[in-house]
Amino acid sequence: MPPRRRILVADGLAALTAWTLAQRDGEVVDRPTTALAVRFTLEELGVRAPGRSVEVRVPPFGVVQCIEGLQHRRGTPPNVIETDAATWLALAVGHETPTNAAGEGRLRVSGTRSDLTAYLPLFPDTETS
Repeated sequence: MPPRRRILVADGLAALTAWTLAQRDGEVVDRPTTALAVRFTLEELGVRAPGRSVEVRVPPFGVVQCIEGLQHRRGTPPNVIETDAATWLALAVGHETPTNAAGEGRLRVSGTRSDLTAYLPLFPDTETS
């Protein structure tokens, strides 16, 4: 059974598009729009890669467990990916690669399963023109 959505797809896409356009124009996006875009893209990752073997964290906005495999039950999971909101959204729309972000220290990964390259970008066709 797929995870239940908490954010309407139309609302999430609108927030993600607003964030993408603001980034392109060098504008600052308000916190509620950023939060909605992050939570929506994390939710989308959970839908596309269901499971509980990897935890993706984007503090302070959200976290998702995804990718099939061994599950952790308590404490810190062995496979963790953590980044800031701007880096996460850039990864989600394809403006950034996990390899580049990790190399620059903006994407912190631990564990043998903490590779999202097969799942990113989530929305490569987000309006950018």
